[in-house]
Amino acid sequence: MTKRAYFGTDGIRGQANSHPMTAEVALRVGLAAGKLFMSQDDRRHMVVIGKDTRLSGYMVEPALVAGFASVGMDVRLLGPMPTPGVAMMTRSLRADLGVMISASHNAFIDNGIKLFGPDGYKLSDERELEIEALMDQGLADGLAAPTALGRVSRVDDSQARYVEIAKATFPRRMSLAGLRVVIDCAHGAAYKVAPVVLYELGAEVIKIGVDPDGTNINEECGSTHPEAMVRAVKEYRADIGIALDGDADRLLICDEKGHVVDGDQIMALIADNWAKRDRLSGGGVVATVMSNLGLERFLAARDLKLERTAVGDRAVMVRMREGGFNLGGEQSGHMIMSDFSTTGDGLLAALQVLAVLKLGDKPMSELAHQFEPVPQLLQNVRFAGGKPLEDDQVKKVLAAAELRLAGVGRLVVRASGTEPLIRVMAEGDDEKLVRDVVKEIVGAVKKAAA
Repeated sequence: MTKRAYFGTDGIRGQANSHPMTAEVALRVGLAAGKLFMSQDDRRHMVVIGKDTRLSGYMVEPALVAGFASVGMDVRLLGPMPTPGVAMMTRSLRADLGVMISASHNAFIDNGIKLFGPDGYKLSDERELEIEALMDQGLADGLAAPTALGRVSRVDDSQARYVEIAKATFPRRMSLAGLRVVIDCAHGAAYKVAPVVLYELGAEVIKIGVDPDGTNINEECGSTHPEAMVRAVKEYRADIGIALDGDADRLLICDEKGHVVDGDQIMALIADNWAKRDRLSGGGVVATVMSNLGLERFLAARDLKLERTAVGDRAVMVRMREGGFNLGGEQSGHMIMSDFSTTGDGLLAALQVLAVLKLGDKPMSELAHQFEPVPQLLQNVRFAGGKPLEDDQVKKVLAAAELRLAGVGRLVVRASGTEPLIRVMAEGDDEKLVRDVVKEIVGAVKKAAA
């Protein structure tokens, strides 16, 4: 595959005001993407832009706007909006392109640019490479005449539109009345819309993480720090806790006792419910190589399959579309339900869990534990530069680990596509073996990265 200069596994991402997350790069993205998506015909073209609550969004957004407008593309600004909301609005407004400014679950110092095509799906690798090629070319010949510049305006009802779309995914004639729900919005993109959706569906809502100041997104809250959700559930004696991440495309849940539920258990719960109601398409679920072996066994016991992909919700969605699946996700909490959305949506996934909770007569603590996870250990090794996984000693340790786990477990070692991390994951029925294998690999990687 051609080496990518700007785009990673989920758009362009990096520390704000450092390459590649600079105003200059954002301007070039607007110029290049606008030029590419305006090359089809001579009608008026439009891009919608949403963002989360990071301070640097005020730098990235105007640069993108300038790029798009300068090639003659009209711009509609959505303001703070969940990533899946941007995908929905791209289709709803019949735009040629959608842009989300967010670094998802990362700290506020980072930011990112995600692009969606007119169908609401994230752009393919091929499309991103086309944009990269244009970004590094002289773009002056694509600039619009003074009379043909793009017009820029705000979509004042974008959040209200998303609220109504989200509510429509909840079963008709069902209410959340009687449920006390904690929602942690991570001071992020869903800080307004998520509590409103739950309240209008009838829940008693305890909202936290809804006071963004530009620098507190994901800070000790949200799906990356579920402790805040757990504390609130216990304090207010809630029936369930829901924690979103900064751009609200993933979630974690905790039951009324404060036990945290990851994406694998959520997928199992929804898949089992949908299969019983003959709503599950494709004969199973799509997940990544990181999902627990226990999920695979749980599905197999119900004559359902688990198809694994590379890490990233875009890879999951590609396989879902190829195989006709309508449910997929990641252990980290990305949930894709293609009947409702073209990308991961934490709030819509939470609504499906709430529907199961409301329909049954069991507390969340009984619903949350769908299967017994196989002992699994994940450790991250941060590195400053180089390619530790190409070190000869690391390769030897990895080969030995594969042999030890052959037939009794799994090993996944990969470089993160969004941060300078090596992720080391092993799982198997022998917990001590799993710990030993991970310890040896982490030690070798740290030595190579030193």
